Amino acid sequence: MNSNPADGAAQLAGRREWLGLAVLALPTMLLALDLGVLYLALPQLSADLAPTSTQTLWIMDIYAFMTAGFLVTMGTLGDRIGRRRLLMIGAAAFGVASVLAAYSNSAEMLIVTRALLGVAGATLAPSTLALISNMFADAGQRGMAIGVWMSCFMAGTALGPVVGGALLESFWWGSVFLLGVPVMVLLLIAAPVLLPEYRDPDAGKLDLPSVGLSLATILPIIYGIKEIAHDGLGAVGLLTIAAGLAIGFVFVLRQRKLTNPLIDVRLFRIPSFAGALGILLLGPAVMGGVGLFVNQYLQMVEGLSPLRAGLWLVPSAIATVVGAMFAPAIAQRIAPSRIVAVGAVILALGGVLLSQVGSSSGLPLLIVGLSVVFFGFGPMASLGTDLIIGAAPPEKAGSAASMSETSSELGVALGVGILGAIGTAVYRGEIVDTVPAGVPAEAAAAVTDTLPGAVTAAGQLTGDLAPAVLAAAREAFTSGLNTIGAISAGIGVVLAIIAGVLLRDTGGSEEATDDTSAAEADGAGDEAPKDLVTG
Repeated sequence: MNSNPADGAAQLAGRREWLGLAVLALPTMLLALDLGVLYLALPQLSADLAPTSTQTLWIMDIYAFMTAGFLVTMGTLGDRIGRRRLLMIGAAAFGVASVLAAYSNSAEMLIVTRALLGVAGATLAPSTLALISNMFADAGQRGMAIGVWMSCFMAGTALGPVVGGALLESFWWGSVFLLGVPVMVLLLIAAPVLLPEYRDPDAGKLDLPSVGLSLATILPIIYGIKEIAHDGLGAVGLLTIAAGLAIGFVFVLRQRKLTNPLIDVRLFRIPSFAGALGILLLGPAVMGGVGLFVNQYLQMVEGLSPLRAGLWLVPSAIATVVGAMFAPAIAQRIAPSRIVAVGAVILALGGVLLSQVGSSSGLPLLIVGLSVVFFGFGPMASLGTDLIIGAAPPEKAGSAASMSETSSELGVALGVGILGAIGTAVYRGEIVDTVPAGVPAEAAAAVTDTLPGAVTAAGQLTGDLAPAVLAAAREAFTSGLNTIGAISAGIGVVLAIIAGVLLRDTGGSEEATDDTSAAEADGAGDEAPKDLVTG
């Protein structure tokens, strides 16, 4: 393969590259699968380790905190030490941490091992994406490869509840963590054979103050959003987010002064790059908010088991895979901006359908609406990621991939936090006037707080009160879901406008190079793109 795909005509990938893509798909699917299985294991885990409520939140959240916090650092580190090398280091660490998590004998040990899993996981996604960008120099093939990569991620999301539910019916809670061990072993065996090595020989040393500033930016923002999701809008969440944004401003100022920055902020001057990042922020926000309420609807409004709920989510995942896989092929004939805009409109239509779901017999419309939303998101995910990777020069692919993944992580957190808070506020506003008379004060407080609280409280009531409470809570919760559907439809319209205005249908490495030259003419930034060291 060419050492610098930006030079001359791009050479088509061969059998080795496509087999290498299959290897890269394994950790991608595993990461997505790992996100969902812990929710199913929580009841067994809680009975065994007896964590406090605070420890339970940290067990659930620490993985996402650490992954989001270290994505930027790991993406840039891969550009410096080698993307394959970082991938293999991360795979080995992920496998070891998975075993430790599976056999944790205390809540504290599980929190620490989940944190290690998060750091290791942060090495995998940017490394796989960056390697794809170098293995597939042809823009059309790269788009298809990223579509496969994204489809594997969504497939893992769908398979998580199904595989996790099946494991938990036969084994102990730690078995869900052991899923990652054989996958990582296979990756460590196949990677040296099928994956080439890429690194930037002139990347310079890793700027440790920038690493600290990036962590101090992202972690408080994620934490603040999580606080809003758990406790609603409050001073702690808002102040934490504000602190993260303030540190982020200092971080950006430092990057502009460095010869070898952690993030090349000049990339944001490329409209397609900035627009695609915005799409990968708002799109996942819809997915996070909708997913949060749909999962609760399936289990606590429709009364489905976790395994059955997971099976009902499979159609929506298939819809995403179809959208993500076909979009790159269509983009060979139709402008990518138009495809992304159409996908956004389809997402908006799905949001409209979700806004009409009822609390009784609403399952068919829910699944159709959810599948339409996910189908619309598919093209945005695959083409948006491709635009971000393609806009960066080859030696910055790891950094660009990390920004893409960080944007998506923040988007999901925003959706769960902000849309979740809005949906919960709608629930509380409606349920407060519909709690049946005769419900004890303590139970009424739980009912007016959240739907899970209402379900728990109803289980402790007798006579006609329990079904009356459940009916009122389910109706109020469905109103919250309807509101999120309507907001998602509005976000879809905004995404369509962003796609039409900011996304460029030409560009890629050449556009990034031109912008780099312009930055140098202004006396800013690092050197022009250089040949990569390959192996």
